[in-house]
Amino acid sequence: MKKLLYVAISFTLVSCGVNKNASSNDPNVDYAEKYAQTITAKDLSKHLYIYASDEFEGRNTGEPGQKKAVEYLRNFYKSNGIVSPAGVDNYFQKVPSAYLSNNRRGMKLNDSENVLAFIEGTEKPEEIVVISAHLDHEGVKNGQIYNGADDDGSGTVAILEIAEAFQKASKKGKKPRRSVLFLHVTGEEKGLLGSKYYTENPIFPLANTVTNLNIDMVGRVDENHTENPDYIYLIGADKLSTELHNVSEAINTKYTNIGLDYTYNDENDPNRFYYRSDHYNFAKHNIPIIFYFNGVHADYHQPSDTPDKINYPLLEKRTRLIFHTTWELANRENRVVVDKAEK
Repeated sequence: MKKLLYVAISFTLVSCGVNKNASSNDPNVDYAEKYAQTITAKDLSKHLYIYASDEFEGRNTGEPGQKKAVEYLRNFYKSNGIVSPAGVDNYFQKVPSAYLSNNRRGMKLNDSENVLAFIEGTEKPEEIVVISAHLDHEGVKNGQIYNGADDDGSGTVAILEIAEAFQKASKKGKKPRRSVLFLHVTGEEKGLLGSKYYTENPIFPLANTVTNLNIDMVGRVDENHTENPDYIYLIGADKLSTELHNVSEAINTKYTNIGLDYTYNDENDPNRFYYRSDHYNFAKHNIPIIFYFNGVHADYHQPSDTPDKINYPLLEKRTRLIFHTTWELANRENRVVVDKAEK
């Protein structure tokens, strides 16, 4: 009797193991949703309380605090086994001081750097989806540290979580069909300098860059949405590619149902946000872009932009939307069509 019971138990355990393995390869499993769930408010908060801390001294371009910031990013990618792409120096694309000093404020700036990490695609590795955010902020002014938790610590940590989700999928045999480049650019506050340098000195040919998804301020709620904070401003999705706009809408409907606000996508919007963040340097080269943005608030470019004011559950949801959109763009059969190219 005991022997029969042992055999029965053993058979059950083996069967469970087989079913578990079968489940992991089940074509009905939505892997995008599975790995989106690894992006959490807790992890975003953990990163941002470090990245936007006083230790990083406001991450002013070329200053010691910014050097600590880029080391934090590099160490994150190293520790997660996400590689540095060929053509950069151990995750750093050096931006010369002479280049940086040609900025809109006429300031002399110090050997800043963009930070790049890379997951190679399986079927179309030469085609690249670029996710960007700027790593810098305003630094220290009159003895006060401008931590830049929302601007753009929120976009920076969103990229880290998206990269980690893709890497977890990759380790389980679910690498993307196209390659994904995680691009943290310097000098945005001085005139979009890091992204300008990358697009003028690309690691991968711009002709092979499928899309740029740019994340700049996604952790707060502006005064127009205090009653309904479940929103995100989308800018630029339809400027060059009707298809990109349609993909973005469909992905949101399927997975996140965030209110997509196109107020600032209007050509007549006086704020001209389309021209004011790093995606624009890609758009100038007819690369379709989406700019994710929560709008300005009272703490914008103030020392009061601190990590305790971030809405982390909302940041989680917005980050998952961007992850899902990236997953779709990296895995769909054909790259999105550019049907509105500027000459």
